[in-house]
Parts: sequence; structure tokens; C-alpha cells
Amino acid sequence: MALIVQKYGGTSVGTVERINAVADRVKRYVDQGDQVVVVVSAMSGETNRLLSLAAEISSEPSNREMDVLLSTGEQVTIAMLSLALDAKQVPAKSYLGSQVKIVTDDAHSKARIKAIDSEAIVADLASGKVAVVAGFQGVDEKGNITTLGRGGSDTTAVAIAAALNADECQIYTDVDGVYTTDPRVVDGARRLDSITFEEMLEMASLGSKVLQIRAVEFAGKYQVPLRVLSSFEEGEGTLISIEKNADMEAPLVSGIAFNRDEARLVVRGVPDTPGVAYKVIGPVSEANVEVDVIVQNVAADGTTDLTFTVHRNDINKARAVTELVAGELNARHVAVDENICKVSLVGVGMRSHAGIASQMFKTLADVGINIELITTSEIKISVVIEEKFMELAVRSLHTAFGLDAEAQ
Repeated sequence: MALIVQKYGGTSVGTVERINAVADRVKRYVDQGDQVVVVVSAMSGETNRLLSLAAEISSEPSNREMDVLLSTGEQVTIAMLSLALDAKQVPAKSYLGSQVKIVTDDAHSKARIKAIDSEAIVADLASGKVAVVAGFQGVDEKGNITTLGRGGSDTTAVAIAAALNADECQIYTDVDGVYTTDPRVVDGARRLDSITFEEMLEMASLGSKVLQIRAVEFAGKYQVPLRVLSSFEEGEGTLISIEKNADMEAPLVSGIAFNRDEARLVVRGVPDTPGVAYKVIGPVSEANVEVDVIVQNVAADGTTDLTFTVHRNDINKARAVTELVAGELNARHVAVDENICKVSLVGVGMRSHAGIASQMFKTLADVGINIELITTSEIKISVVIEEKFMELAVRSLHTAFGLDAEAQ
């Protein structure tokens, strides 16, 4: 008998037929003696529908009230799945995030989990019930409903798996695993049998949409084996764990991630004095905008240009804060570019092999792509390029590093 936490995304529970299919899968695990906790997202399209409704009411809605609104999507799904399980003679009980209770901070729309009270779920499992939990949501210490941000159901599932010390956390989605890159961009992309937490964390943070980054962080921190599987076909999926199979030598590059949703700000002519980077970046971070790539170039005239990237959805907020700070610092100009993207190579094999960066740069140069920014870590190299060249860059790099299926 194993304790399994399963998470099903919006497409997996998008219709009554699919909810019944999920119930059938859960029943198979229960019938073989496993204890199962199921975490679900809102039905496909529901969150966007609720956002559209809110937009008809207000152009600047309260984050608190938006959390109350958006959290209703999962309430429908947990009730529907629990009804489907009961109809199949599988005892089930639904839980909102506030009923579990999943305690978060008070950062509405981007809340972080602080603690999970698993007592009620443990009691349900001991009595033979399936616990069906609303993903994406929690409650702060004052009782306010909070949400974890888009993709937060992954985080809910892994956090619950960690709290319960589950044997495995299974993420069911519309793909059958983690691929070397997005198969919609590269026909020859391959499904990976396994990948390390470290690699998956880089892939998620760099634009891979398969898993939410905080979910991978939780899984790595608490060493929860994580498996990505398809809701619509059988298969082993991709196992994400501490290390790959010991008998397999790590490839130079495991995958290529990309992110279209980038925007760049350049603050030109800032006085080159101690603490100037903090004076620019600090207020942006305090405005709850996540800063990604940061590059500082010092000029001969005693000034510096500070370049950084943010998510494109945050560009207006970041621009307003940056222009205010630039005025206070007597900077010459703030330039904004929303037509960029980031392409990244990821692989633990980079630690023990030289020349990967130069091969990447040569590959891009050979197809006429100019690199605008570069950032690296031990297991990744990222470049910022013009967005119109993104797919060409990904395909070229996928072939250059031997990741194409036909190259295996």
C-alpha cells in the first residue's frame, strides 16, 4: 500500500466525461490498496471566464476580492469529483483550502504556503476515504481567502505530499511527461524518462510550462518524488527526483526552455555609486514585481547602465516604478523593450564539460541571431534575443546539442 497524491489540471477535469475518467483512475489506485489524495484545478477555461467577469466590473479590482472570486472555480471541481467517486462506490470528501487548512501569507494573488494542517486528511485516509482538495488556494492567518498564482495547484499538491510524507506526487496534465523542449516548437522533441529536481527547477524557472516552479522547489526541499503523467493515455511519464539513474551518464544538455513573456528595462546614465543597483531594483521588488536577468555596465563618464528583465504582464508597473526612481537618481533615460524572449540550455552535464557556451553562441550566430543579454549558472546558460527569432533558436540548438529524437 502506498500513499499517493494526485493532481489534475484544468484540461484533465474540463468536462463531466473527463471528471468521470479521473474518478475511474483514482478508483483503480484505491482498489489496489493505495491511499489517495486528489488535488484539482478549476475546469478548463473557468479561471479566464471569472477574470473576464471581473474585468467587466472594474479595471483595477481588489486583489482580495479577486482571490475570493477565483477560488470558486476549484470549489465546483472538488464537489463534482467527489460526487463522481461516490457514484463509483469510492467514499470521498471534498476540502476547500481553508478547510484543510492550508495557511498562507497575506500576499493576495501570489500567496505562499506557510503551514498545512493535515490532521483531517489523515483521518479520512485512515477511514478509507479519498480526500479531494481544491488546489491553488489557502487562507491567511486572519481568515482571508488567498490564491497561490496561476499554476498554484501544482504547489498545493506537492506541499500536501510533503506534509503527508507521501510516497509519490503525481501531476496529471495534457502531456505525457517532461520533454527536451516544447514538442509544439520542435517536432523531434523527446520525452525524458527522468530528470533531477535541479534541472526541473531551472526548466520551470526558465519558461517550461509543465510544472510550476514553486512545486518543484517544494518537491526538492522535502525530497518528494514527483512524476508527470498524461490524463489521457497510459505511460510511465517522467520521474523528477534527486538524481537520474546511476548507470546513465548525464548528457551535456537535458533540455531547452524558453519564455516569450519577457520584457526588458534599461536605466541609462545612473550615477555609478555604491548601492545604485539596490536603489533601482529594490523599489521594483517592493512593488511585488519579480526581476529576472540583471546586467550592469559601467561607462567611462562615471555613470552606469542598469538592464533587467521582468514578466511582460508586470511591465507597466515596473516601468512606473523605474521611471520614478530614475528621476530621483537623475538618470538620463529609461528604455523599454517588450519584443524579447529568453532561450536557455539546461543540464547537469554542464558541470563537467567545457565549451557548451561557445557552441551555443556559434549555433545562434550561424543562423543570424544576435544575443542581447547572457546569464549563466552551473547547469544553465540563458540568452535574451529578439522574440521573432525564438523558434529558430530553439530548433537550431535542439539539433546542435543532439536532442532530436532521430539523433538518438
